[in-house]
Amino acid sequence: MNHPAHPAHPELPRTGPIAFAGSPMDRADHIRTDRERLGALMDWRAKVLLLDGLLPQIGEAGELLWGTLADVAEDAELVFLGMLEDKACFAAVPEAGATDPAYTMPRAWAAIQQLSPPDLAIYGGARSLVDWHARHRFCANCGAATKPAKGGWQRDCGSCQAQHFPRTDPVTIMLVENEGRLLLGRQPRFPPRSFSALAGFVEPGETIEEAVAREVHEEAGLRVRDVEYIATQPWPFPSQLMIGCYCQTDETEITLDVEELEEARWFTHAEVEHAVAHARGYTGDGTETAFTAPPPTAIAFSLMKWWLEKD
Repeated sequence: MNHPAHPAHPELPRTGPIAFAGSPMDRADHIRTDRERLGALMDWRAKVLLLDGLLPQIGEAGELLWGTLADVAEDAELVFLGMLEDKACFAAVPEAGATDPAYTMPRAWAAIQQLSPPDLAIYGGARSLVDWHARHRFCANCGAATKPAKGGWQRDCGSCQAQHFPRTDPVTIMLVENEGRLLLGRQPRFPPRSFSALAGFVEPGETIEEAVAREVHEEAGLRVRDVEYIATQPWPFPSQLMIGCYCQTDETEITLDVEELEEARWFTHAEVEHAVAHARGYTGDGTETAFTAPPPTAIAFSLMKWWLEKD
């Protein structure tokens, strides 16, 4: 069986690649499950992603820095990221994980702005994986300590024999349109004037379409129709799959859930276009846009570009 090392980079029509997607790493599942083969790859040729906790170490040219197995402590837990340019790649699990959103961590936010799309995808996958390990060292079933297995893509409990796997939480993020206007909202912890697409976790027992309809109704009091899937984005803060959707509503009166949102407003096509063109919220002459758009690394930004160009 062939194992492609360079999968196609997912893109939204006309908007370019999606941040954190399109890793050039071959995940090499066939090696993860072969302990002897994996062990044979752990030699002087192996590469180790250099991390400062969960932050990437970045070179002068804005690239990820790699070391060797000699750069990690002997008792460190290592996870096998995959194969890159015929070399086995690993990352060490830090002492502690993190669950805060990216925009509350200035150093992390600054780091992801520097990385190229391939490096960003490699880092995102590695961060999600080692963060999961750091936060799941004990069995959820019996509380005993667990150990990595299958190259770090599983943790096993030696006490009750339970097996635990890295988790990804599905989140719907949706554009809501009414007669050429978009509904956007802002949470209290957003930077001033920042608005984005509404979003929420998919709950047990519901489809993506049902999650979109429920979240919009809960947060803004609107009933939606014609839910469409657009694209997904892996988001490693800590480990979510952002499911980008688009829907329409015939209602305009917003009933705000103040526990979730500080404000929600309708924006015209021109206002969204202006904000997307000036992502920092200001034009070249210093005047403000109607709102500050999400950063280009967020799928909400890509969804807005898709919406502007879809007709």
